[in-house]
Amino acid sequence: MKRVDKPWGYELWWAVTDRYVGKIIHVDAGHSLSLQYHQVKHESMYLLQGSAELWLNGARRLFEPGTAAVIPPFTEHRLVALTDVDVVEVSTPELDDVVRLDDRYGRQGTSQP
Repeated sequence: MKRVDKPWGYELWWAVTDRYVGKIIHVDAGHSLSLQYHQVKHESMYLLQGSAELWLNGARRLFEPGTAAVIPPFTEHRLVALTDVDVVEVSTPELDDVVRLDDRYGRQGTSQP
């Protein structure tokens, strides 16, 4: 398993194949992922533990253990951790397909497959 440290927590990559990528994403309480979308990448998220807000195309919803979300391309999304959270994410393999619209940590720009 590969660990990738992030300013908001870390990712544990448990599968990287030519068909899908599997990660456990840990976000520290009070932190958030970028407001972003993908042009090709398709994601599914399942919350294992903690409590978060999930923003999807401007709508916010409470994201609690046992809930899931499907995030198709061009869906603006952001996860905001209300407590420490652990999320299982399975996506298509386009890891560099990120268009950041807002980022609390000063990360800029667009990366595309």
